Amino acid sequence: MKKIFDDLSYDISKTITNRYSTSFSLGILALRPSIRPAIYAIYGFVRLADEIVDSFHNYNKQTLLNRFKEQTTQALEEGISLNPILNSFQETVHKFKIDKPLIDQFLKSMEMDLHAVEYNTESYNQYILGSAEVVGLMCLKIFVEGDNVAYETMKPYAMKLGSAFQKVNFLRDLKDDYQILGRTYFPNVEMSAFSNDIKSLIERDIEQEFREALIGIKKLPASSRFGVYLAYKYYLSLFRKIKKVPAQQILNERIRIPNGQKFSLMMSSYVQYKMAIL
Repeated sequence: MKKIFDDLSYDISKTITNRYSTSFSLGILALRPSIRPAIYAIYGFVRLADEIVDSFHNYNKQTLLNRFKEQTTQALEEGISLNPILNSFQETVHKFKIDKPLIDQFLKSMEMDLHAVEYNTESYNQYILGSAEVVGLMCLKIFVEGDNVAYETMKPYAMKLGSAFQKVNFLRDLKDDYQILGRTYFPNVEMSAFSNDIKSLIERDIEQEFREALIGIKKLPASSRFGVYLAYKYYLSLFRKIKKVPAQQILNERIRIPNGQKFSLMMSSYVQYKMAIL
């Protein structure tokens, strides 16, 4: 029965999520069970592409990414893939009518990571659109479960949340991106001159996006609201920790939230969520 393979495909996407991200795993657990598999499928797809460009250093990344893109298109056209990650993803795309241009935009940003790009404001915004904002929109398609009016209403907020998350990731991963991968995402910023003033400018931008994103979170259906709020609170906590660290320190150290603190944050966020009647 194909259902056995489909169920296995979602299980593998879930395993990938659990192995790679404690914070997103906790957030997904706070979603209604009926939509969790689809979010695992989105994460599995995004993570697989991300690993190609970030981790597989001893292989031809361009060849691997090209093959991944071809297999993604094939899975979407045929409605099946022998790659379990792509199989769960294609089923999710069809079930929730996720637009193909969102997928194409994401893969375009992944390809940008294969090359030494000197980002200006336009290319920086383009990268964030593909690497983060459209991922938020894919998830939003699942959260609204076919309600196009709700999707269009919350679309700007989902994009702001994805952008805020990505920019926090940029600050968190500054050391590895710059020293290991040779990447500098922030436009017109020379890492040798990275200072507290430059860091503060970036942080003000992120703070504004967090404020705008929270408006949208409050509009989400009950099935997804707390799960997204939990992810928001985790990233906000990480961001506040990064804000306290001098610019030179984040160039030499990856700032983290310990797993024990993540679980504590989950409990305190639930109390705040209920008290605020979010």
